[in-house]
Amino acid sequence: MGDSRPVYQRIADDLRRRIDEGALAVGDRIPSRSELKRTYAASDQTVDRAVRVLKAAGYAEGQFGRGVFVTDRAPLGSLLRSTGAVDSPFAARMTAKDTALTWEAQSSETAAPERVAERLRIGAGDRVLCTQYEYLANRHPVQLATSWEPLAITEGTDVVLPERGPYARRGVRGRLAAIGIRVVRAQELVGSRPATTPEAEALGCAAGQCVTVIERTHFDGDGRAVETSDIVVRADRWRLEYDIPFVS
Repeated sequence: MGDSRPVYQRIADDLRRRIDEGALAVGDRIPSRSELKRTYAASDQTVDRAVRVLKAAGYAEGQFGRGVFVTDRAPLGSLLRSTGAVDSPFAARMTAKDTALTWEAQSSETAAPERVAERLRIGAGDRVLCTQYEYLANRHPVQLATSWEPLAITEGTDVVLPERGPYARRGVRGRLAAIGIRVVRAQELVGSRPATTPEAEALGCAAGQCVTVIERTHFDGDGRAVETSDIVVRADRWRLEYDIPFVS
């Protein structure tokens, strides 16, 4: 029986195989449109679609005026998901041992979007403090995060701004403990979706490329949601590492 895959998919799969097997190495130029048309007896539209699939999968990137090149897909590191690591500002283990990790943050007051309000169990439009983080490894962005905290909990306290004040950069648990709130658990939902254009520009990938998204929500001892956040990383460069202790 013949191959039933669309021609563009067969071309993309063949190029992926060549990259995975090392016939096309990181930094190598993907064959040009004319070369692909000749090799696969395909149209302009077909080979262009195949290359778009390759880019969206993180195997290649275009360089203006030069062509399309094989990208480095080696893991940058692991995101650590454990009791001790979840609340860390940048819970990660980098593959390169000499990596310098830093982050930048910007906070603003806003109305809670509906999906955020549902996670925080507050009314849509209620006031929240939104903090956007950009985590950098050797000054290159590798992780994005957006955090929302109900201002009904923190407004007028020393911890209202996560990155300023006497309790800055102590994480959700450390900051809220300073105002008498004990955070006892976090819930995480892990999924994937295409990168938005701003995310792709920040993380150095193609718009539409797959990213991993962790939706994390912290709860206090009364079951009240006190913070929720979205963590976004490139799915092709990061793994999730879980430490799961067994209780006898």
